[in-house]
Amino acid sequence: MTNRTLTLDDTLYHYLLEVSLRETPLLKRLRDETAQLLNARWQIAPEQGQFMALLVQLTGARRILEIGTFTGYSAICMAQAMGEDGRMICCDIPGDYNAIAERYWREAGLGQRIEQRLAPALETLGALERAGQASSFDLIFIDADKANYPTYLEHALRLVRQGGLILFDNTLWSGRVLEQHSDSPDTCAIQSLNLALKNDQRLDLSLLPLGDGLTLCRKR
Repeated sequence: MTNRTLTLDDTLYHYLLEVSLRETPLLKRLRDETAQLLNARWQIAPEQGQFMALLVQLTGARRILEIGTFTGYSAICMAQAMGEDGRMICCDIPGDYNAIAERYWREAGLGQRIEQRLAPALETLGALERAGQASSFDLIFIDADKANYPTYLEHALRLVRQGGLILFDNTLWSGRVLEQHSDSPDTCAIQSLNLALKNDQRLDLSLLPLGDGLTLCRKR
């Protein structure tokens, strides 16, 4: 027994997947295809996708906003969980991987639930606010350029409803959050975000050692 989070070695991690992961064949194919790409490290862990799907089910989320979509794995996990009446907006920049995401969404029967907007995310978020979408989303997942994480937080707080969830990915940043005087804008931004969230009274907070670090925020 222990009173702190376990460190998972390869054997224990594979056991975790063996006894809990319910990944569909389609999601497994998508993950395998993504693994062949140069930016494969952008892919979330499968157990994280399953956890996020459970959050959607627990909260009854029906309007979801994703900032940073890549090949669409997390979008499928959440869109399947929100049901046929749910709608999801995915923000990403143009890239070869956009077509992969849309191909798998169609195969999964989710083409009508997911809208992909290809532009810098800050432009899309600003457009949503100008269109009167403030406080209209149940859940926002942020997994895009890390240097803009603090800015994404402010947009997300305006766009998510009271009691809604904001999720930040990569908040442990493979341990690089421990670096002092880092010259990486991404590392500095995540460090700033984590420190700001700790004392942000607009939110309830929990940082989980899931994947590369997943921070859950509930708007008060």
